[in-house]
Formats: sequence, C-alpha cells, structure tokens
Amino acid sequence: MTTLAIFNQKLAKTLSPATSGDVVRVHQKIKEGEKFRIQTFEGTVIARKFGNKNTATITVRRTTGGYGVERTFPLAMPGIDKIEVVKQAKVRRSKLYYLRGKSAKAARRKLKATSVDSAQATNVTATEAVETPAENTPTE
Repeated sequence: MTTLAIFNQKLAKTLSPATSGDVVRVHQKIKEGEKFRIQTFEGTVIARKFGNKNTATITVRRTTGGYGVERTFPLAMPGIDKIEVVKQAKVRRSKLYYLRGKSAKAARRKLKATSVDSAQATNVTATEAVETPAENTPTE
C-alpha cells in the first residue's frame, strides 16, 4: 500500500458523521502564545462537501446577536479536537443555504428535530479514531 492509501484509511475513521441539519459542537484548538486552549463553535450544519475524502468540509452556521456567522471546517484539520452531534434533524435537502435568509426562530421551525440521547451523542476525537488502543482492564 502506498502512504496515500494508508493516510486515506486513517482519515476515513476520523471523519465526522455529521450531516446537513445536525446541530454540532466543534471543539477547535487555538494557540495563544505558548498555551493551547479549546474553543467551541456550536451551530447547524448547512453543507457537507467532498464526501469522505481527505478534503471533506462542513459549513456550520449559527446566529448570535441577530447576525449570522458561518465557519467552514476541514474535517482533516489537525486543529479540530472533536466534533460532537448535539441534535439531529430530518431535512429534505443536502445543502441548507435557504436558512441564510431565515431568522433563528424560523430556521428552528424549518428543521424537524429528532433528539439525540446524551449517552448516544456522537463524539469523534481525532486521536481516538486514528489509534484505537486495546482496552486494558485490570483483573481483580
């Protein structure tokens, strides 16, 4: 196998299961001086592009203070610590660009939410997905 094929196999494990309409919380590593901190960005996924390739991206939109803010996150970016799905919604389109013209309340009405239990909430951590160590449980 070539190194590119090995990289793509590891990447396929790290890609987020978030789809359009899901409310996700993206944890991103930010470097300030010599320290790292985690900054979260929570919003609705309005687009997922490039499928399961190493160039896959998701566009997340949230409305704060009456202003819409969109950020595009490459899923293979090492700066992303984890992506967790907070809520799932049943939508009929893959690109939800029409939500740009809606207010926050109207956008929530458009998305038919289905609940995600906290035990079933999907957390994808880049380090967990690349290397999954065997469970070492001490025997007593």
